[in-house]
Amino acid sequence: MKKPLATQLHEPALFARSTRVHTQSLVPGKTRILLLEAGDQLTVVNVEGNQQAEILALNEQGLCALESLGLSNNTPNNTLHQSLSTHTDCPDAFKTLIQQLNPLPCSVNLWDEALPAGYRLTLIASDKMWIVLSIPDCKTPVDSQARSSELELILTRLDAQALPTLPSPLGEVVNEFTLHPGTARAYPVKAGEYIQVIDVAGRQCSDFVAFDFTALNQGQCVELDPTVTRTLNGHAYPGPGLFSKFFDQQMQPMLEVIQDTVGRHDSFALACTARYYESMGYMGHDNCSDNINHALQPFGIPSKPGWPAINFFFNTQINEHQQMTLDEPWSRPGDYVLLRALKDLLCVSTSCPDDIDPANGWMPTDIHIRLYSAQEHFSPAMSTRTLPNSEPVLTRKSGFYPHLSALTQHFTEYRGWWLPTHFNGYGSLQEYYGCRERVAVMDLSALRKFDILGPDAEALLNYCLTRDIRKLAVGQVVYSAMCYEHGGMLDDGTLLRLGPDNFRWICGEDYASIWLREQAAKLNMKVWIKSATDQIHNLAVQGPLSRELLTQLIWTPATQPSVTELGWFRLTIGRLNDYNGCPLMVTRTGYTGELGYEIWCHPDDATALWTQLWEKGKHLGLVPLGLEALDMLRIEAGLVFAGYEFCDQTDPFTAGIGFCVPLKSKQDEFIGREALLARQAHPQHKLMGLRILGNETAHHGDRVYQGRAQVGIVTSATRSPITGQNIALCRLDVRYCTLGTPLQLGKLDGHQKRLEVEVCAPIFYDPDKTRVRS
Repeated sequence: MKKPLATQLHEPALFARSTRVHTQSLVPGKTRILLLEAGDQLTVVNVEGNQQAEILALNEQGLCALESLGLSNNTPNNTLHQSLSTHTDCPDAFKTLIQQLNPLPCSVNLWDEALPAGYRLTLIASDKMWIVLSIPDCKTPVDSQARSSELELILTRLDAQALPTLPSPLGEVVNEFTLHPGTARAYPVKAGEYIQVIDVAGRQCSDFVAFDFTALNQGQCVELDPTVTRTLNGHAYPGPGLFSKFFDQQMQPMLEVIQDTVGRHDSFALACTARYYESMGYMGHDNCSDNINHALQPFGIPSKPGWPAINFFFNTQINEHQQMTLDEPWSRPGDYVLLRALKDLLCVSTSCPDDIDPANGWMPTDIHIRLYSAQEHFSPAMSTRTLPNSEPVLTRKSGFYPHLSALTQHFTEYRGWWLPTHFNGYGSLQEYYGCRERVAVMDLSALRKFDILGPDAEALLNYCLTRDIRKLAVGQVVYSAMCYEHGGMLDDGTLLRLGPDNFRWICGEDYASIWLREQAAKLNMKVWIKSATDQIHNLAVQGPLSRELLTQLIWTPATQPSVTELGWFRLTIGRLNDYNGCPLMVTRTGYTGELGYEIWCHPDDATALWTQLWEKGKHLGLVPLGLEALDMLRIEAGLVFAGYEFCDQTDPFTAGIGFCVPLKSKQDEFIGREALLARQAHPQHKLMGLRILGNETAHHGDRVYQGRAQVGIVTSATRSPITGQNIALCRLDVRYCTLGTPLQLGKLDGHQKRLEVEVCAPIFYDPDKTRVRS
């Protein structure tokens, strides 16, 4: 007899299915304070290897508890005491305890030897105790690889918790309350105050409505309007950045989204209604609309059978068949949305009682509301996670942001960083021509940087990248693809060889470091992969006058090539201005199709570098460069972009970068080799260029046709300033790749409107690369 089949779920970040295990990270320069009960286990994972940490353990009486953890003989290290004195987020009970202690018991190094990546140390609490962990934050020069990295903390409780611990407040709290499933609460918010809607356990919806408080006092009911909000923003729902406002029925802004750690909500559906549950056979079921009506009754606001609401954390979408679908929310424990009131408001929040579909993950839980003082200041931010159970990292600002924000307010989130789209007083066309004709500067600090070092570094990279790394000389840079076993691309990037066993991989994907570490572990290699993104910033200086500008800025010792001598895809180590300037690294690389360089520095040196560059570039016509102009430049040059020209279903040959897969000359085995041999022998698609015959533009995702049959898809498109044509890069069936082949580009449904196009080479500007090599 067969056993009944149960759903096999992989839900690494859902608290409701794992109430005993909690994961968090400890990053350099930060301190974690944890309260363990008897029998609780704390596992510390040395994620990248060779990372030291300091630990302090105290029992309830304030006595040292290191011995019970087996750590009493480790090397003393009391730098943690200094970080505790400035730590503002101590739990009250811990703060009271340490205030009674003078001096604090000794802290020690967590381990006393160099450790491989992934090493785990498990500590078991014999009694109730406080554990404090800290990682020093060391300033690492740009030409060094001795970097601090994060640790992973896995806390396994002996007893399951009913709910996760609420996250610490972001600032001064003026009011807070918890909403249990099936409840709603009305609350006033003054202009300038902040509202934080927290999903306590994850995957729980919270409906939100708001009213102009001044209008209410005058007998008018002016409420937040989702339809107006969508229309004025041009987005499905607001998010941090330019399109962040919620509007009322009179098209006036009511609230602004400041931070959002989820990025998936609903502004189309009503708050759940009695009629919905009745239609499903659940008469008398709690519902958010009736709960909102009840909360608003004291204010004389007329009831509605269904409230148009902003449904925070509700995961809906409109599919290709115009159907509205729903699934479990994306939110995880502690995720939140932070709003700022732009006028005095009356707000209502709910915790949705829906337990008959996936809207609340089938298990309704609590919502917590916090209100913060108007005196607080919170930076706009979204969040990114490398893995589903990684802690959210809020959108970062590079060290160049203060200078960029003085030139523009037009920023967009790119892979967890704020980058400018275009600049006030310039605009994308002026920025484009500034790069093509003179010199332009762009902040590319969002690129991911990973240091790979150790005796097996070369062997690992030769196995994980398509290029023949054994042929890469010290001081040389090479562009390469990184592929999965099936030949699809994980990422592309540039590899710098800093020494015989020292490399730096520059790419766009955080997961690349995890992937490299996994391969090293499988092969039992002695190699370390250290994250360097937060410790290395970089500016791209591009254009025909870029060399002239940098020769005025960069000093290099006699052992390194000067900027004038630096060859294409080579690097040099130098300093800003002279021997005593801040350390810099310069590579002759770029993403524009022009002569260009990238300057790499520590974030602390960003202001000094920008100030000098901007001042000395004035007489050369230096312009700032935003993402919109960069897109024109790179499409004209036929340079590929992740998520457009390639993804994990696209191999390097299909993506138009087959030159970085030397299958004949590279004899060593590498990941994806067999799949790439088969894909090269039997290609299905090829990256080609399209010239659109006319003045209408193409867009990413437009389909390309031969008659009624689709034969390709546009990956990137732009109006080319230098050719005066509308151009596109296209993934095209190999049968139609002959230059000059006439095809049609489909608009609307692909058939009602067609644009005539002509197949051409995928490089529209300087195909022989004479300018970048000049």
